[in-house]
Amino acid sequence: MVAAGFAGYVVWLLWGTGLTTARAQTALRQGWPSVVDSRPSAPAPVPLGGRYAEIQIPAIHLDMMVVQGTGYPQLKLGPGHYADTANPWDPSGRVGIAGHRTTYLHPFYNLDKLRLGDTITLRTEYGTFSYRVNRSPFVVPSAGSGVVLTQTTAPTLVLTTCNPKYEATERLIVTASRE
Repeated sequence: MVAAGFAGYVVWLLWGTGLTTARAQTALRQGWPSVVDSRPSAPAPVPLGGRYAEIQIPAIHLDMMVVQGTGYPQLKLGPGHYADTANPWDPSGRVGIAGHRTTYLHPFYNLDKLRLGDTITLRTEYGTFSYRVNRSPFVVPSAGSGVVLTQTTAPTLVLTTCNPKYEATERLIVTASRE
């Protein structure tokens, strides 16, 4: 009986949580192309859990909506923008985005497969921004991993997720420079 309950819980974590994220992603995409095409003149703050950008990483077949915030409620919806990091439309600074690796549609499951030169595109209401991976993916301990969010003078991007898969003792990091 206990084994069946545990198996059910594991199935829910690995598959069932994706149902929540899939519904959220569908809702976040509603009207997205027209929003991108409208190009508002002045950037406005995005509320926690609100639609922030679309992230496209062809090398790992990822195309998802990014929400504002990286708390548990926000990351259930999809990848999340670290609210205290730069925005893609800023002339300098590091944009930080976190994503789950094994639950909630596991957007960053294959982040470790990225290679130097791979492209990452962020589409926002304020423009489309292209980045190129400038360092092979690397791992840091979870404690102190915030150092990768340090702001930069050049416009850059950092993606973070848990490592190894199915654990959270480390963080897998990918950095990229804006083209």
